[in-house]
Amino acid sequence: MSSFPIRRASSSEGDSQPVIDERKRKRMLSNRESARRSRMKKQQHLNDLMNQMAHIKIQNSQIAEQTDLVTQQYTKVESDNAVLRAQLSELMERLQSVNSVLRFVEEASGMALDIPSIPSSLLKPCKLPTMATADRIQF
Repeated sequence: MSSFPIRRASSSEGDSQPVIDERKRKRMLSNRESARRSRMKKQQHLNDLMNQMAHIKIQNSQIAEQTDLVTQQYTKVESDNAVLRAQLSELMERLQSVNSVLRFVEEASGMALDIPSIPSSLLKPCKLPTMATADRIQF
């Protein structure tokens, strides 16, 4: 729009002034309505962001709870595993001791005894990650 007022051909200069005032009034009303719509749009966007933030906070706390639960379960399983490894070690020592006694009896008596061999998988159990190495494992 130009900065010069548009004038209508009329019989007097006084007639153009009400036309300009009417245009100015309409433009002001239009600008007010546009500003009101803009404020409402911004407010709605802010409300949407606040709702999204609240939802994400809830999700975050749920994930934190799940992480704590899984960590507790992992710690318990690791503890149980350590107990089982200790029991395995003790039982292996007992089995080796019994086998050694059986071999001694076999040699002393001259009788052939069926002494089962210890599977190599039991002699070298697989090493699972401990808590210290599990921290470095990426899922």
